[in-house]
Amino acid sequence: MRVNLADVELPDGRHLDHYLIRLRPVALATAVNEANEVLLLWRHRFITDSWGWELAAGVVEDGEDIETAAAREMLEETGWRPGRLRHLLTVEPSNGLTDARHFVYWSEEAEYVGHPEDDFESDRREWVPLKTVPDMVARGEVPASNMAAALLMLHHLRLG
Repeated sequence: MRVNLADVELPDGRHLDHYLIRLRPVALATAVNEANEVLLLWRHRFITDSWGWELAAGVVEDGEDIETAAAREMLEETGWRPGRLRHLLTVEPSNGLTDARHFVYWSEEAEYVGHPEDDFESDRREWVPLKTVPDMVARGEVPASNMAAALLMLHHLRLG
């Protein structure tokens, strides 16, 4: 992470100082099974002191392929290895402050290989019915914008 202070010139010629945070790309992944259930993590975020449903996610390491990072994060955080990953969407969750790009992938299959290596990152991991996603988002159970966008897109793709 790098924090910079930029001299921004507005369209009318005025200048202002604006902080910007430079961040590594983030890779996210999940799977949707034949019963149209999506693999999610229930986790606590200490910064906002909030709980919510999320997809497995993490920073892309130097030299790592983004899709490879997404598969790695899903395996490490859930114990499920995804099948062939498909790019779902790319979002910029806070583009007024950071240059972070979040790359979301999903698979139509996953293989359980054992208890997750990074089980400390979530309280539990569950297959949640995709049909419940809009209501979960509306109730605030998916507080992160990148997660909400991904889940709503999956809901649209799979259930129309």
